[in-house]
Amino acid sequence: MTSAEFISPAQLKEEFQIEGITESSVLRYFETLNAGEFEATAALFAIDGVMRPPFESDILGTDAIAAYLKQEGQNIKAYPNTGIAETLENGDIQVQVTGKAQTSWCSVNVLWLFILNQQRQISYTRIKLLASPQELLTLRREN
Repeated sequence: MTSAEFISPAQLKEEFQIEGITESSVLRYFETLNAGEFEATAALFAIDGVMRPPFESDILGTDAIAAYLKQEGQNIKAYPNTGIAETLENGDIQVQVTGKAQTSWCSVNVLWLFILNQQRQISYTRIKLLASPQELLTLRREN
């Protein structure tokens, strides 16, 4: 038996429908992220793609993004809810998705901002926590 027999593609598609979003690279981003398939998540980025996580500087390139996700993304689940997409003047597509991120120690509202290039690769994503300054202070990990 393969794992594909346990979860049908229809179930996966149903789980990763985001109201207002049809871009497959964005849907696959959440699907692979939640499955812990960080190499597959990073592969959705352009070779010079950038990820900007909360409290971090830009992470540049697919290898660095995969390494970051393996280190930081182990116990995080994303629950995207709704989104909007618009085509920018240069032909890129900007996608904004709101939802929640769940870690082992908290749940927080999140805005994901994606820029897709004309090949529909992720050229940029920013993950922004939507919380009050007081909530953010309690989220910051002690170093």
